[in-house]
Amino acid sequence: MSTLFEAAGLSEGTPRPLADQLRPKTLAEVVGQGHLLAAEGPIGRMVSAGRIVSLVLWGPPGSGKTTIARLLAEHTGLEFVQLSAVFSGVADLRKVFDLAKSRRLDGRGTLLFVDEIHRFNRSQQDAFLPVVEDGTVVLIGATTENPSFELNAALLSRCQVLVLNRLDDSALETLLQRAEEVEETSLPLDEDARQTLRAMADGDGRYVLNLAEELFSLSGDDILDSQSLVTAVQKRAPVYDKSQEGHYNLISALHKSLRGSDADAALYWLARMLVGGEEPLYIARRLVRFAVEDVGLADPHALLQALTAKEAYEFVGSPEGELALAQAVIYLATASKSNAAYRALGAATRKARETGSLMPPKHILNAPTRLMEDLGYGEGYLYDHETEEGFSGQN
Repeated sequence: MSTLFEAAGLSEGTPRPLADQLRPKTLAEVVGQGHLLAAEGPIGRMVSAGRIVSLVLWGPPGSGKTTIARLLAEHTGLEFVQLSAVFSGVADLRKVFDLAKSRRLDGRGTLLFVDEIHRFNRSQQDAFLPVVEDGTVVLIGATTENPSFELNAALLSRCQVLVLNRLDDSALETLLQRAEEVEETSLPLDEDARQTLRAMADGDGRYVLNLAEELFSLSGDDILDSQSLVTAVQKRAPVYDKSQEGHYNLISALHKSLRGSDADAALYWLARMLVGGEEPLYIARRLVRFAVEDVGLADPHALLQALTAKEAYEFVGSPEGELALAQAVIYLATASKSNAAYRALGAATRKARETGSLMPPKHILNAPTRLMEDLGYGEGYLYDHETEEGFSGQN
């Protein structure tokens, strides 16, 4: 008779997802992060010395943050404890800290891995400070967001921030080859489709293995081309968080591409934001700003183009209205550029702040009363229209 454990499908031989089966057993098996894991890299040096410090691993999804943390615990003999900031609170942290203190009394250390650490609020982040400071735990926090925006300065000062790369084409291909070795068969893809598969993963190692697992499960012996592949598997949405760093990075890329008169790049970054779900009117507002900041007096019609694109989008809506934004992007990218007005206003603003409440000279003040005339208001003013050239030159 089978046990309840076996009946639930949790026996020793329970199938595991391909991504879990291929989880690296050593740091040498981790792909795409050689700048950190090589002998001369920061993690490589820590492993050689047998001692690690608290870290913040900042990188995109599927780049190996969890795997690296787990392997570091194994290499250093620390007890590995994992929490998710999405599901944990201060009470959970206290339990972990108390157990870590007990282990420390027994001469054992604790590596606390906190996934999505940026989800903790400021007061929750402060809870880590004393236990990291006194070495009760070695903290490894994982985040997909810029730590300088999301984490307390006090916590950052106690951790070393390491940046993980988005997996490149070569790293993704290595993962696919490992998957084929485990499955003892080749993926049913032609060469173009294989390249498309890597592109669909968008640098996420876990996702490319999930796609591979789905393809291995297909029945039949047909070799898929790129179009058939896209039909067969779910397309990945581009990584883009409208409220976080991705939002600012892409709008910066658009702005600088426009400034550099690179219409192709500007259209690409526009499309990236639209595909990622960015609010089109936010983009329109930035185009208006660009028209006055970077095109300015070199082509005053640029401002009209940007404002008209905004009005056209509001009138037509999406997706047709996005063409108006594209037209404005092309116009702004190819327009002549001048930041003279932008710089002049900046200089005038600095001067205004330096001079405080300085009164205008009396000759350019109106004198509506006799008293003001007696005080010299308007005295000596030259009416420009009455001069021979229509310009007095008066300061």
